[in-house]
Amino acid sequence: MSVGISGKVVIITGASSGIGAYLARYLYDKGAIIVIAARRVEELQKVAQDCCEGNEEFDRILIQRCDVTKRVDHEALRDIVLEKFGKIDCWINNAGVGLSKSVLSLTDEDVDLMISINTKSVLYGMQTVVPYFKERGEGQIINVGSLLGRTPVNSMRAMYSASKAAMASLTCNMRVDLQNEGFDKIFVALFSPGVVATDFGLNSVGGGPDSKTLPGAQPVEEVIKLIGDMVEQPAASVDQYSRPTYRTAVAAYYSTEDVRTIETKPLFASPSFVAKSAVGNHK
Repeated sequence: MSVGISGKVVIITGASSGIGAYLARYLYDKGAIIVIAARRVEELQKVAQDCCEGNEEFDRILIQRCDVTKRVDHEALRDIVLEKFGKIDCWINNAGVGLSKSVLSLTDEDVDLMISINTKSVLYGMQTVVPYFKERGEGQIINVGSLLGRTPVNSMRAMYSASKAAMASLTCNMRVDLQNEGFDKIFVALFSPGVVATDFGLNSVGGGPDSKTLPGAQPVEEVIKLIGDMVEQPAASVDQYSRPTYRTAVAAYYSTEDVRTIETKPLFASPSFVAKSAVGNHK
């Protein structure tokens, strides 16, 4: 797949706020053709206007309403983009929502919500676009996960962490299948951020702390630059963390003989792990 951003057609789900909205502006400024998708069309229009700085001629940006919990909406999104732009270069599964409940507090509705939005939406996205990528012979998928999907040590994010862990597994298995089938120009990447200074915490079901006020919250500009780098260099990284220390922390967690010695502490608070600022919300 070609290197660079300019001219690439990039679909971003969950683009009405948070990482998705910031990423749309970043990639648009880099010359990409942006397709922003979410349920809240009015918010998408604001994002588009921000990208175009008031220019009503949205020549490189398309707004599409999409309920990511519905497979048919993903299929419609794909077909509309192909009809308008003739190709899809990168599909970013970014839509997600948090939930603030411990394990014993979870209801069936809570579990269904997390799996539907955070896991099944990514499955639908991959199942929708990969057949097209196979026909084309190239393409890129970036699934926005969470550090908590790798190290689920914040009990108030129990089901959120589980849904992101499942999504990470699906990402890996999709990549393995494509490699086994010889599609070495279709890249399936997982991006795992920790706490990012957006409204993710405030928007979580059941409430939660404001991510922007948590110690060590990562500036959203840093995060979208990393995702932008992945779009620019598809083969450079298929398993990316928003901070280098997070990869070290994940490796250390799973190599610890008795994880109980660290699980009850703020996320890896001991010197051999990353700082406790990594705990909390994902984006």
